[in-house]
Amino acid sequence: MRHGVSGRKLNRVTSHRLAMFRNMVTSLLRHERIYTTVPKAKELRRWTDWMITLGKRGDLHSKRQALSFIQEKSTVYKLFEDLAPRYQSRPGGYTRIIKVGFRRGDASPMCIIELVTDSGRPPKKSKITEGPQQKTVPSAEPAAAASEPAGQSASQAE
Repeated sequence: MRHGVSGRKLNRVTSHRLAMFRNMVTSLLRHERIYTTVPKAKELRRWTDWMITLGKRGDLHSKRQALSFIQEKSTVYKLFEDLAPRYQSRPGGYTRIIKVGFRRGDASPMCIIELVTDSGRPPKKSKITEGPQQKTVPSAEPAAAASEPAGQSASQAE
């Protein structure tokens, strides 16, 4: 039985699975979007959220922990200098999974996993309206046209 055991095995031995997720986290943080299968993406979410949380802590110990997992120093630098300030006010949920269909060869469900950016989304509209609407006064031009006798235009009146 699997009482309290978390994580997916994905038909891989432990060393292969760990190496795969280290590569995938490094690629996701470097490119901010990757294309993979849905089960891998769901498991990758956990690892990526952990790395971004380390980046938000920002101390020396968390930087060393990130360096022991992420495989490129430049990606760790990007995590601590660019990504951590972006998500400083966000309590979690740094990734988004977008399902894109099935792979042609074996019909595996495929998806795009990407880092969430708030700048691309328009701000939500408030459901509460602000006070009563003011009526607009019509301009003087339609009133002048209405005062002319019916059937006569401005050129015929002269």
